[in-house]
Amino acid sequence: MGTISMRRRAISLGVVTAAVTAAGVIPQPGVALANWGGAPDFGPNVFVYDSDTPAAEIQARFDTLFAEQERNEMGTSRYAVLLKPGSYDLDARLGYYTTIAGLGTSPDDVDITGAVRVVGQPDPGSVAGISALTNFWRGAENLAITPTDWSNQWAVSQASPMRRVHVKGTLWLEPGNGGFSSGGYIADSKVDGVTINGSQQQWLTRDSELGGEWTNGVWNQVFSGVTGAPAQGFPDPPYTTLPTSPVTREKPYLHVDARGKYRVFVPGLRRDSAGTTWGSGAAAPGRSLSINDFYVAKPGDSATKINIALGLGKHLLLTPGVYHLRDSIKVTRPDTVVLGIGMPSLAPDTGRAALEVADVDGVRIAGVLVDAGPRESDTLVTIGSPRSSRDHSRNPISLQDVFFRVGGPWEGKARTSLAVHSDDTLIDNIWVWRGDHGNGIGWTRNTGDVGVVVNGDDVTAYGLFVEHYQKWQTIWNGERGRTIFYQSELPYDPPSQAAWTSPTGPGWASYKVAPHVRTHEAWGLGVYSYFNQGVDIRAARGIEAPVRAGVRFHSAVTVFLDGSGGIERTINDAGTPVVGSYGTSPIVNYPA
Repeated sequence: MGTISMRRRAISLGVVTAAVTAAGVIPQPGVALANWGGAPDFGPNVFVYDSDTPAAEIQARFDTLFAEQERNEMGTSRYAVLLKPGSYDLDARLGYYTTIAGLGTSPDDVDITGAVRVVGQPDPGSVAGISALTNFWRGAENLAITPTDWSNQWAVSQASPMRRVHVKGTLWLEPGNGGFSSGGYIADSKVDGVTINGSQQQWLTRDSELGGEWTNGVWNQVFSGVTGAPAQGFPDPPYTTLPTSPVTREKPYLHVDARGKYRVFVPGLRRDSAGTTWGSGAAAPGRSLSINDFYVAKPGDSATKINIALGLGKHLLLTPGVYHLRDSIKVTRPDTVVLGIGMPSLAPDTGRAALEVADVDGVRIAGVLVDAGPRESDTLVTIGSPRSSRDHSRNPISLQDVFFRVGGPWEGKARTSLAVHSDDTLIDNIWVWRGDHGNGIGWTRNTGDVGVVVNGDDVTAYGLFVEHYQKWQTIWNGERGRTIFYQSELPYDPPSQAAWTSPTGPGWASYKVAPHVRTHEAWGLGVYSYFNQGVDIRAARGIEAPVRAGVRFHSAVTVFLDGSGGIERTINDAGTPVVGSYGTSPIVNYPA
């Protein structure tokens, strides 16, 4: 299309180039940019406080949000609370779809005395009477906590990250009384005291600092680039410890500068990293973007409106809520930041993808939920295209705290949830979930073949949680892939073995490395079975991979949780059956 026709088309959409006047840049019709004179308009579900705000007012806000969100697991309300630099006396209990974040450049700039906590939920069916097995979709970032109780409790499971947090005391990760918990994820954080892991079945801690002992562990505890981490011990204790993380980049975050202007800091790439980015006091590598460089979207904005802003070179900040999309959000420019606050949901209603990212350098996707719609999507999120081949090693695309759901809030369908075609992509804490409870749940209702397909080469994943899909949970086709921590439950609900049989035998392996792959390596993998239909369902193996020296696994385990049937082998033909009753089958190294 020629330049003139492109210009006419832009004008027909109500968009013209922003005019520059003595007063600055003026946003034009069709693109509702941030408030250019001061604080951006984040909408009614973002609450911003400073330390001059009466403590009772802030406390009342958290108490109100918790009362609404404590049990609102499949609801549509989303909230974010932002705290400007200063000191606060606060007991912040976080329910579903509630996030808290500091607006400083260091976590210590926002100093909370009290707690930022997640507590267990009543579970009458368990011996303990309490659990954290469904404490999903919430988070804390960029702040310091001095507990006034004996600890700061953070009893969570999947999709509840703690990032850039300084706990000046003890951190307690379980709900209490031995109640079950199935988390979780910590990155770029420091804990001065003891960390009590307790009943947590699995956990990834990445690029952090532990000042005290890490206690307990159930099946799969992974430490990557963590100073003060416990020594390698898998399977007893179940610790997998990597001294450094091969390649990392921290999640972008909001902050205010010395003039009180809002900005987004975009951290730089690190290699062979360990410890936090902020603990030394030196400036972290990266760049700070003005909020004026962002299109601040709100629920009700169409994909067309968002794509116009992205096409004009704006970054995208998604405020809390559910975005029902008739078309895909398309990211085509290098170094674009797509940042969600308050757990916003992208919901494709027409069977298209929610998000398509071109094969360009440096795109950051962070802090969003993606909910499949009732019309089946072929793929919910695509990174690159099947023909992608560019080298992004110096400036990779990254996905951080991106959480997928097929069913749960409503009936949804998607053949594949995430397809990664671009080389060098970084995956950092994603939960890809075909719902096992909630709304629209059933073998023929919330259908999903595969959770994650990786076609790109040199892709690195930290914190890959993929669960309940109806075929392979994860397929890895690219060369030189690396996974550091993997957690996966097989589907609960196959109605028969005939309905759940793969080309290579009974059931479908969770983690599948394609036969042609020459080099692949993974650390800390857990695959679990709970077939709950009262039928003897078997999976021939938890992990399936070519047998060659370049394909290696470290610290892998299969577990029978409950129900019937089970998993016959851990990796290929290695391991022992975990069938019919509780049992575990750990493999320290494969090939041995």
